[in-house]
Amino acid sequence: MSMTSNGFDAAVASELIAGFEARPEMLIQILHTFVERFGYVSDAAIRQLASELNLSRADVHGVVSYYHDFRTEPPGKHIIRICQAEACQAMGSRELTAHAQDTLGVDMHGSSDDVTLEPVYCLGNCACSPAVMIDGRTYGRVDTLRFDELVGGMGGDAIDSH
Repeated sequence: MSMTSNGFDAAVASELIAGFEARPEMLIQILHTFVERFGYVSDAAIRQLASELNLSRADVHGVVSYYHDFRTEPPGKHIIRICQAEACQAMGSRELTAHAQDTLGVDMHGSSDDVTLEPVYCLGNCACSPAVMIDGRTYGRVDTLRFDELVGGMGGDAIDSH
């Protein structure tokens, strides 16, 4: 996924919405496009979507808040998702999550300028658990040492120096 985070632009947003013929049933696909283009779904985006799709702001906000793929705050440069599903928990994802939070200095659902740390509830990689996704790429059998290697491969800017 190639995300550009240049800030919300209402004119660009209108073009994106028009690309889906301003059909309200396409809201989820439009939201994915917004996240890809803007990095997140801002309050201004929610208002514009509601207006152009003839939906209530509550309807749009409800969809944004329900699905984990949509965030309402700008993400860090890198997005790390750690699977929290049962198979991954059985293979150590809770310990991995604690290690990631400590190493990155970011809590789950949190962000710094460098990294956003999010839970995900299945990456479809149960046979190779615990699984993580870093910037859209899935990795299996990730223990704390492998996590440190993967994060170190992001250029080192994600690791907190504490």
